[in-house]
Amino acid sequence: MPCITTTEALAQFCTAAKAAPYVTVDTEFLRERTFWSKLCLVQMALPGKDGQAVLVDPLAEGLSLEPMYDLFRHEGTVKVFHAARQDLEIFFVEAGLFPKPLFDTQIAAMVCGFGEQVGYETLVRKIARQSLDKTSRFTDWSRRPLSEAQLTYAAADVTHLRVIYEFLSRELKKTGRVAWVEEEEAILLNPETYITRPHEAWTRVKTRSTSGRFMAVVRELAQFREAYAQARNVPRSRVFKDDVLLELASTRPTNVEELGGSRLLLREARRGDIAEGILAAVKAGLAVKPEDFPKIEDGREQVQISSALSDLLRVLLKAKSEAAGVAPKLIATSADLDAIAAGQTDCAALHGWRREVFGDDALRLARGEIALSARGNSVQVVPT
Repeated sequence: MPCITTTEALAQFCTAAKAAPYVTVDTEFLRERTFWSKLCLVQMALPGKDGQAVLVDPLAEGLSLEPMYDLFRHEGTVKVFHAARQDLEIFFVEAGLFPKPLFDTQIAAMVCGFGEQVGYETLVRKIARQSLDKTSRFTDWSRRPLSEAQLTYAAADVTHLRVIYEFLSRELKKTGRVAWVEEEEAILLNPETYITRPHEAWTRVKTRSTSGRFMAVVRELAQFREAYAQARNVPRSRVFKDDVLLELASTRPTNVEELGGSRLLLREARRGDIAEGILAAVKAGLAVKPEDFPKIEDGREQVQISSALSDLLRVLLKAKSEAAGVAPKLIATSADLDAIAAGQTDCAALHGWRREVFGDDALRLARGEIALSARGNSVQVVPT
């Protein structure tokens, strides 16, 4: 299948797509050597077994993706993706937009009982009754020309998606769960999902210590790394990895000589801009006043959790997920269960459709208003 390499050809396809009820979309990209993903290929297909399928080469000289972005803005055509998060991040960063309306078949499949984080290959096998050749999955999509194997692999990512979308769409309407999927997709369509602010980067660093001074240095180091990586479009790990960050927060070097004593820091990071940034971040962290230490919140603080109640909530979750035919982790995470067991009332499992399926009974169980009873192979809720 040849690639679209001109704006005119892309515009012709997108005009046809605007007249269709939906278009399936996928991308191929590289991110191993950059902070932001490099878009290398876009695949799209129109409805029907013989519906037109195209591969768009965003690396082609002179090609503008504006016709595709105009299609993404067109509300009359549903844009169908599988596991859309990384694709949406690319379009948000590149063009400041999201394809709308959106349908994510991975989310829909979890709601329809296909398991947690179900892969595209699984859905192709179970729904489309086809098999996929995945040998080209990890090839370099930035090299040209693309091989026939790469082109065939890329096309399969949108052609089988048509059958999967139509099946899942029917199932959701049949079960009345369209709104459940839309609630999850709203998270994907929220810009906050993709915006990474340097001053918030420390919240993603996993550490066992909650010492105020230690966390102040962690915050400054994480902020420097995030800002440096974004500005130069390099992976965070190319600046320094988390284990290095934690080592630096512990040793707190104040000059180049002390920085050279780091066991984990790469040699090239011990001089130049990175070294200067590290030393400045450590100095800033050491200067933070105690009242301005990072506040350990949002699940990072230690809370009193009833382990017995947490275990009961897991049993209830399993029973509810089986009854609803929905993947357990889509309903509630381990953190949600621990939060409820600790007496908290504001977590994802207690909002929207999750509360209806699980949250209300979880709160009742925590308050002692209901109990769990084993009957044969099932677990049932009984009033106390």
